[in-house]
This record gives sequence, structure tokens and C-alpha cells, in this order.
Amino acid sequence: MGERVKVGMADFNICKVPDTIITLGLGSCVGVVLYDKTTKVAGMLHAMLPDSTKIRNNSNRAKFVDTGLEDLLALLEEQGVKKQNLIAKVAGGAQMFNFSANTEISGIGARNAEAARKKLQSYGIRIAAEDTGLDYGRTIEFNPENGKLEIRAVGKGITYI
Repeated sequence: MGERVKVGMADFNICKVPDTIITLGLGSCVGVVLYDKTTKVAGMLHAMLPDSTKIRNNSNRAKFVDTGLEDLLALLEEQGVKKQNLIAKVAGGAQMFNFSANTEISGIGARNAEAARKKLQSYGIRIAAEDTGLDYGRTIEFNPENGKLEIRAVGKGITYI
């Protein structure tokens, strides 16, 4: 077993076998794993918001699905990964709070997941598996050795996609 590469909130990173890559506490945030099974290189993004063009202070590109995926893809390509070999797994995007008013923040989880789907589709990257929505947070850990994304949620046990 290698190292555990940690990805913080509004952050991304990559790992190679034998390492795994993990992010904690995805609530309405979305976690996107890009994985190349030929080179066994994986990248993970923990994005908080769907669209960098909607916000003035967008200096942290990893905070947003659109620019975060762009930068993660560029980093993977620098490692010799070919975009056409990538598959994706997506988790998170929960509705963590019950809002009575239709505010900007209500539905942010669903919008994050949808933004990830659209951006991946625009790149021609297939989503192999997804665990999004509902009303609970998730911690995810990806193992590039076997291509499994472990999802841990309080009171839900562990699932793999």
C-alpha cells in the first residue's frame, strides 16, 4: 500500500499506483475522479461551485467545476495521460440543507453535479459511475490499482463504484 494523497476543499491533485487519492466531507461539493487505466494515473477535484464565470473573486480555479476540471486535465496531460483514455467517476453534490426560499445556495449540490456532467461531456470523457445527490455527505477514496472509488457516508456504510 502506498501513500494517501489528500485533496482539500477547492483543490485537486493526482496520484499513481501504488498510492490512493482521498477527499473528505463532500457535502454539496462535488468530487470528480479522472482515471486512465492504462497508465494507472488518477486525478481528483473537490469543487465547491459550478461556474467560475458567475463570481467575481474566482482566483482559486479549483473552487469551480469548470476551471478546476480544466486545470486537472492539463496536469494529467503533463503526466502523459491522453484525454481519450480517461474515464470519470463523480460523487457528492448533496442537498445538505432544507431551504424554504429558493436562494442561490439551494440546489447548489445538484448544480455542481450537473456542471461536472456537462464539462466532462464537452471533453468527451465518459462517466463510468456516479453517486450524487440525496442529503448526506461523503468521503471518497480512489484506488488507481483497481479503479474503484470507495464512498463512505455516516450511517450508510461503505460502497464502491
